[in-house]
Amino acid sequence: MCPLPDRRPKQLSLGPLEAEIVNIVWDLGAATVKEIHDRILTDPDRELAYTSVTTVLNRLTKKGWLLCDKQKRAFIWKAALSRREAQIITAHDKLNRFLEVSNPDVVAAFADSLDAASVEQIQAIAQRLQAARKAREETP
Repeated sequence: MCPLPDRRPKQLSLGPLEAEIVNIVWDLGAATVKEIHDRILTDPDRELAYTSVTTVLNRLTKKGWLLCDKQKRAFIWKAALSRREAQIITAHDKLNRFLEVSNPDVVAAFADSLDAASVEQIQAIAQRLQAARKAREETP
């Protein structure tokens, strides 16, 4: 079972361009504004100002998704968390929002709509939860 990462962005929600840029940074590992801008403009039908990329990078840094490092005369952006960590945090947040509904009928309707593959996944999750609880109980 993957633990919930210690670090977490200040704001989870991302707009389409923000998500695209974070994915580019994950793909490249680290990138300059020019590298990100060039990657976006590989689509010939796409128009986007260089300054818009800079603005979004700064916003993503403030949100806690990216880290900025000045190397010589260039700014290099890196992801503050891995793609996997982001998936775990996002799934955890969605699950918590779903459970906040606190309506057994909603949860039952969801469970009733699951197909066989989903049921197998839920059973695997339940087994992992039981193992995690048992491990916690055994730890002094």
